[in-house]
Amino acid sequence: MSESTHKPLEGRLAVITGGGRGIGAACAQFLAEAGASVVVAARSTDQIEAVADDLRGAGHRAWGIPCDVADPESVDELARRSAEHGTVDILVANAGIASSSPVVRQELDEWNRIFAVNVTGVFLCTRAFLPGMLAAGWGRVVNVASVAGKMGGPYIAAYSASKHAVIGFTRSLALEVATQGVTVNAVCPGYVDTDMTVQSVDTIVGKTGKDEEAARGVLEQMSPQRRIFRSEEVAHQVLQLCHPLAEGVNGQSVIIDGGAFQA
Repeated sequence: MSESTHKPLEGRLAVITGGGRGIGAACAQFLAEAGASVVVAARSTDQIEAVADDLRGAGHRAWGIPCDVADPESVDELARRSAEHGTVDILVANAGIASSSPVVRQELDEWNRIFAVNVTGVFLCTRAFLPGMLAAGWGRVVNVASVAGKMGGPYIAAYSASKHAVIGFTRSLALEVATQGVTVNAVCPGYVDTDMTVQSVDTIVGKTGKDEEAARGVLEQMSPQRRIFRSEEVAHQVLQLCHPLAEGVNGQSVIIDGGAFQA
């Protein structure tokens, strides 16, 4: 087995937003182990530095760069500082937020905040890094959406609408760049073992009076496998979409939910 098989992303530079914890941190680890140099970006400097330090300690090339993906100037600074380490070949747009509310009580400010991070953030980061990929004739954009981007759910209209928008953006951009060596795909997880799921559990506890174990059980029952998924499972799928042999996979939304939504 060749070295390129062991390290299929050797020589590539990846930027992972929302990289300080959860799915983003797992993506940084998986891409680094596949040979990529990684820029770990998020608003929390302490978290991204901790992830980058761990990766460097394992012998990988990694840097932490603070970024608020909803702020155009912050994204431009991320692009400028990332360029100091080479041409960005891979963008994993993972940064995202969520909240729940009945539509009739949905605050406009919160609606706009969710769209600013989940949708506009994906657009701004893509706009910043896509030109370099097109110039190089090779690139991978992977947007972390959600199964909520494929189906609705009560009390998550803002979040679900934002993830539907991410999938629509993914599909359109994939066609736009299809002949230029760049692929654009999305992953759509169900509930994953992240802080966002902890927030959902807390909401169930607060609204129903269930204890934490029972509240987690509510979320587990949403998957035919009766479980909450691991960040590493999502990162594995992201890695597959970034692989050089994934050239023919474009404009797809890969669902990771144990079979609840079949498309």
